[in-house]
Amino acid sequence: MPRFPAAPAFGAEMPSTGASEETLSFLANRRSTPVRMLGAPGPSGEDLQSILQLAMRVPDHRCLFPWRFLVFEGPARQKAGDIFAARFATLNPDAAEKDVACEQERFNAAPVVVAVISSPDHDHKTPVWEQELSAGALCYNLLLVANAAGWAGNWVTHWMAFDSQIAAQFGLKGRERFAGFIHLGTAKSNLKERRRPLLDERLGYWTS
Repeated sequence: MPRFPAAPAFGAEMPSTGASEETLSFLANRRSTPVRMLGAPGPSGEDLQSILQLAMRVPDHRCLFPWRFLVFEGPARQKAGDIFAARFATLNPDAAEKDVACEQERFNAAPVVVAVISSPDHDHKTPVWEQELSAGALCYNLLLVANAAGWAGNWVTHWMAFDSQIAAQFGLKGRERFAGFIHLGTAKSNLKERRRPLLDERLGYWTS
């Protein structure tokens, strides 16, 4: 695993940016790994702590830190799956057993799942939308940092991210919501490039 550099101290003078062909190459080749293609090992202990610490360096208007992490590893992944399966069966009483079993295995492929929880301050003058976008940036940055550290990953949500009872069972309070579940581990095989958007179809210039 690469060595994690120390972050600058609060208030330290630092350059605004730095050109890096290595970083550009990394971004040009970045892609997510399907959850079904993830396996052990995954980041743990100090390695995971370093990934999460570095991932928090995201845009955050007025430094509200409107998000937090919830980590699932080891037996906790199966316990989470039991909760998903029970809730799914309640919502879908006619569901086939295989579908319920599938929900039970949601977190079992990757050895580590990190839930990013959006925790916006609705009473603050910073728009809630900006705070929620910061949580989204955290999800993506977590993937980037994990990839740069040598781990494969995927950012997913699924139905459970939008279920209030599931949220309550995992300790979400008030208006907190799941921004995503980041599955981290080792890719079982190499991937093929996926279809990407054409810039000309997504680009415009405003003139008047």
